[in-house]
Amino acid sequence: MYFSRKCKITFISHGATIYSDENRFSDNLKYPPLSDAGQYEVDKITEYLRLRGIKNDRIYTSPATRTIQTAQVIAKLYKKNYEILDELTPRKCGAYNGLTYEQIEERYPDEFVKLINDPAVPTPADAESLNDFVKRVSDIIDKVVNNNISNRIIIVTTPDVIKAAICSALNIPASSMPKIYIKTGSATQISYFESWQSLIYSDYTPL
Repeated sequence: MYFSRKCKITFISHGATIYSDENRFSDNLKYPPLSDAGQYEVDKITEYLRLRGIKNDRIYTSPATRTIQTAQVIAKLYKKNYEILDELTPRKCGAYNGLTYEQIEERYPDEFVKLINDPAVPTPADAESLNDFVKRVSDIIDKVVNNNISNRIIIVTTPDVIKAAICSALNIPASSMPKIYIKTGSATQISYFESWQSLIYSDYTPL
């Protein structure tokens, strides 16, 4: 049925790292880990989940160290194990790993134009295009939803994965993904129905 909800997902963005404040590209799964500020954010978002009474049937996490560290704290709250989704990795950024947008614009001005304006082209050449990334995330989320019919789940992941999930759910072009802001240590909730998806809230950060 059109209004029959298949699954509700609360996406939790991992806590801050030393890359977060400067918005650096990062597809490294082991580095950087959570910073002290990031651990504080994780504690705050976990307390929010407790106070809000957000229930869940399963907890998933991306395979990055920073997301697993976040998932471990949330799992303790619910007294549950978490499952690692090995395929739910950040967007592959190739030679741009560790760089800021400003550094990319300065060092690679021609490529920077493609990065901003052409979501179908992998930029740099050893990276993953925005279109491919959104499609990859969409396919993974579809599998998770279909394996969790009637469940309420939590997925701990990176901000770019959450942006891609929003683009997919709302049929927003991948080119708009950089315009979506998702802070570390925040919560985003999407309900998945038989024929459509609804963004309940996005980038909620506890005070």
